[in-house]
Amino acid sequence: MSKKTVNKSLALGILVLGVFMSALDNGIISAALTTINSSFDVSEVQGSWGITLYTLGMAISTPIIGKMADRYGRKKLFLAEIFLFAIGSLLVALSTNFTLFLAARFVQALGGGGIFIIASSFVLTVFPKEKQGGLLGMLGAVNGIASVVGPNIGSLVLKATNSWHWLFLINLPIAVAILISAYLWVPETKNPTNKKTDYIGTVFLSLGILSFMLAITSLDQTNLMSSLLSLKVLGFLLGGIILFTGLFFIEKGNQVKEIDPILDYRLLTNRNFMLTLFMGLLTGTLIAIFVYIPSFVEHRLGVSANQAGIYMSGIGLASIVGAGSGGRFVDKKGAVQTIQIASFISLVGFGSLAFFATNTTTFLITSTIAGLGFGMLMGAPLSVLASEEAGKEKGSALGTLSVSRQVGLTIAPTLYAALIQNGFNSLMPQLTKALPSEFVTEQLSQVNQHSVESTLLGLTDLAASPEKNQALAIFRETAGAAYQRMFLFSAIASGIIFFLSFVLKNQKTHRKLEN
Repeated sequence: MSKKTVNKSLALGILVLGVFMSALDNGIISAALTTINSSFDVSEVQGSWGITLYTLGMAISTPIIGKMADRYGRKKLFLAEIFLFAIGSLLVALSTNFTLFLAARFVQALGGGGIFIIASSFVLTVFPKEKQGGLLGMLGAVNGIASVVGPNIGSLVLKATNSWHWLFLINLPIAVAILISAYLWVPETKNPTNKKTDYIGTVFLSLGILSFMLAITSLDQTNLMSSLLSLKVLGFLLGGIILFTGLFFIEKGNQVKEIDPILDYRLLTNRNFMLTLFMGLLTGTLIAIFVYIPSFVEHRLGVSANQAGIYMSGIGLASIVGAGSGGRFVDKKGAVQTIQIASFISLVGFGSLAFFATNTTTFLITSTIAGLGFGMLMGAPLSVLASEEAGKEKGSALGTLSVSRQVGLTIAPTLYAALIQNGFNSLMPQLTKALPSEFVTEQLSQVNQHSVESTLLGLTDLAASPEKNQALAIFRETAGAAYQRMFLFSAIASGIIFFLSFVLKNQKTHRKLEN
C-alpha cells in the first residue's frame, strides 16, 4: 500500500471518529432527558427543547458548512466544527440554568451539523469513484452504530457517575485527540473561487430552514389537523415559502454576477436533484420508526417496558449492515439500481410489519427486513446521486440533502403519534361493548385514560380475572391496528421511493441519449 493511500485512509479514519462522536451525542442524551429535566426543574415539554434546538441548529448549519467547506477548505471547517462542538459540550456540562443549557446545545449543534457532510464530501473528492459507494456506506453504518449504542453508553455513564454532566464532558478528550490528529494528518481539499460570498442567499436559506422547522416543531401530535391550521404554524410555513421563493430569485440573479451562490440555481432547477431531495425527505420519515419500536413491542406484543429496548436489535443491526452493503451495491450496480433494491426490501419489510408482526418472532423477522432496506437507503446511494448532479458543489448538495432528510425526521414523529393516538380512540368503546357493565363501572372507571401508557398500566394493575385478560387482549388488538397505520405509512413512503427511482432512471437514460 502506497504512502499516499495510507495517508488518505488515516485521514478518513480521523474524520470517521469525528462523525461517530457527533452522532453519538443524540443517542447519549436520550438516556438522561428525565434526569436533565429534573435537575433544571422543567417539564417534559420544556425539556424537549434541548432536542428541538439541537435539531434546528444542525438543520441551519449543515448546508452552510457544506458550502463553506467546498470554498474555504474541508480540513479548516472540520477543525472549526470539532472545536465548536467541544466548546458547546463544555458549556452544556457547565450550564447553571436551563436557558444557558439551551444556548449551549445550540452552539453544540452548530459544531456537529457539518461533520458528517465534510467527511462525505472528502470521500467524494479524494477517493476514486469505484470506492466512494463503499466508503459512504461505511459512514452511514457509523451513524447507525452510534444511534444504537448511544442510549446504552449514556445509561452506563449516568450509572457510573450519577451525573448527566459527564455525558458531555467525555466529548472533550475525544475532541482534543481529533483536533490534533486532523491538524497533523488530514490533507486540505477545497474548490477555490474568486467570486464573492453569497451573504444574502445565506441569510435567506438559514431563515427559510428555521421557519419551516419551527412550523414542524409547533405541530401538536394530539390534534394534528387543528394545529396545522393554526395561525402560528401557518405563519411559519408562509414565512418559509416566502424566504425560499426569495432565495430562488436571488440565486437566479447570481448567475450573471460575480457571486458564489450558497445553493446553485442550476441545482434548484435540476429535476433529478429535486427528486433526490424528496427521496431524502422520505427516508427521514423511515428513521423515525426507531422512536416507536419499544412502544410497539410493549403495547402490541406484551413485552415489559424494561425489555422493550432489546427488540430494537433486529432493525438496528440490520440497518447498520444495510448501510454498509448499500455502499458496496452502489460501487457495483450504481446508485439508482441500489435505491430500487433497497426501497423494495424496505417496502416488503414495513408492509410485513403492518400485517404479520403479531408475536416477537415474526416481529424480529419483519423488522430486520425493514431495517436492512432503509439502512441501504440511508447510506451511499442518495449521497452519490446528489453529488453527481452537483459537480464541484458537493458539500452544498450533500448539506441540502441532509436538511431534507432532517425535515422528514422532524415531521414523522408528530405524524406517527397522531396516527397511533387516533387508532387508540376506539379502545374504550370496544372495552365498554365487550365487557360486563359492572366490570366497566367498577374497574375501568379507575383506569387513567389520558395516555396509552397510563391506560396499559391501569389495566395491568387490575386484580387478576377473566375480564382483565379479555380487556388486555382487546388492548393488544387495538394497539395492533393503531401501529399498523404507522407501518403502512412507512411502506407507502418506501413504495414512493421505489417508483421515483424508476422515474430517475428514465430521466438519466434520456439525458444520455440526448448527449
